Amino acid sequence: MSGVVQGFTVIFIVIAVGYVLGRTEVLGPDAQQVLARLVFFVFTPALLFDSLATTDISVIFSSTLVIAGGSALLIGLAYFVLARLVLHREIPEATIGALASSYVNSANLGIPIAIFVLDDASFVAPLLLFQIMIYSPIALTALDLTALRDAPGRITLRDTVIAPLTNPIVLGGAAGLVISLAGWRLPHAVAEPISMLGNASVPGALLAFGLSLTGVSVLRKGESPRRDVALASVLKMIAQPLLVFALSYWLFGERGHHLFAQVVIASLPTAQNVLVYATRYRRGEVLARDTALVTTVASIPVIAIVALLLA
Repeated sequence: MSGVVQGFTVIFIVIAVGYVLGRTEVLGPDAQQVLARLVFFVFTPALLFDSLATTDISVIFSSTLVIAGGSALLIGLAYFVLARLVLHREIPEATIGALASSYVNSANLGIPIAIFVLDDASFVAPLLLFQIMIYSPIALTALDLTALRDAPGRITLRDTVIAPLTNPIVLGGAAGLVISLAGWRLPHAVAEPISMLGNASVPGALLAFGLSLTGVSVLRKGESPRRDVALASVLKMIAQPLLVFALSYWLFGERGHHLFAQVVIASLPTAQNVLVYATRYRRGEVLARDTALVTTVASIPVIAIVALLLA
């Protein structure tokens, strides 16, 4: 459990720094918007490029990829359908909510938890690859096609093809994957600045999250879409871990430490990157913010219960 405490301590301290910066207005009134765009357009693409370019892809393709990826897609799809049919949300808000209900905080919290609790960071790698190369492109393409259109109209085939090709996060991940598959190694003078920029992605996203909390009340009546947040939080913190347990236990026959690891990773909270995406597209920002905070707090007892039952 000490690993869980360490992981959450790190994340809360950086968020608190962002909150203090917002309260003191040291960075100006537009700091959160500027920092979120910097994370979206520069830091995160660099991180994805650097991570995938230096990763042995053969290690990633395992049952964990199927379990983590499949569960995320199913939970996200469940939210999207409920948001559209029951809550009557527009596609951009439903897409952000789908991400909030299933997009795992696999980098800034998942890696420390994997190292300190699971004693093996490789459990997070398949999920990172899935979220980078499959889940993000699907969601960001949907947002590109629905949230950024200047005028209403039919989505053309050209729009569908071009949208992912102009998204910096998708491009960064794809370029890194190509480098890894080809077995190339970039010159140190090129790789080092990319790595430096990528290292700023996680703290940048956390700081942006802290800045977003300034002057707001989480789950505030009339401002926060409480039903949406509740649905996303329940799916993320209850349905996703249970689904991963079912898939791991009955479909793949996993037991012991592997089963424990799969469920712990699924019990991680919503990634702060969802707020970065929401800020970029100016849709579902409060939903992303409130769900990230609620699931981050809720994940502490959830992971503790998983540890007591399965560790």
